[in-house]
Amino acid sequence: MAEVQVKDNSGKGGKVRSKKQAPHVDLTPMVDLAFLLITFFMLVTTFNKPNVMDLGLPAKPKPDAPKPPPTEIDLSNSISLIIGKDNRIFYHQLDQAGLNEQTLQETSFDREGITKVIEQAKARAKDQSKFTVIIKPTDDAVYKNFVDILDEMAITKNEIYGITDVKSWEQAVYDKKVGANSAPAAPAAGAK
Repeated sequence: MAEVQVKDNSGKGGKVRSKKQAPHVDLTPMVDLAFLLITFFMLVTTFNKPNVMDLGLPAKPKPDAPKPPPTEIDLSNSISLIIGKDNRIFYHQLDQAGLNEQTLQETSFDREGITKVIEQAKARAKDQSKFTVIIKPTDDAVYKNFVDILDEMAITKNEIYGITDVKSWEQAVYDKKVGANSAPAAPAAGAK
């Protein structure tokens, strides 16, 4: 800040002695420097880094290219994972005739759960180089569980996996299994 100094003229002749004043620091340039630094860091800093998941998708076919035949996956070389509600995951390696409430197995999202299931299924596969994991999220599944399963593909080093809808016969078995497990317990005899 600019400061005006006033000369004290007492009207006496003789030596003029200056009064000793307390030292004064002018902070005006510091305010300018602070605004320059704030502006610099606002322009240079990234506030949020985008979270991106690497998902390899097939190339879009050309319109004039012939449609490829449907792919048949051998059941012994694949495992189907059904992501359900309430952080539940189910799996099977069966067709429509063999799948029922007892054969639809449930596991957890931890290392002893789904990781072990996928590794055991891959070890039992006829051709481990063609082992395929089929991920089927239900309408009740949450996004976090879907991301967890995609992370499992990297953890278990499964490069061949697919994401598809739950088939109607799988949905019926899933609904029965979830409905049977979530039914309220019957009251004990004699309880009111």
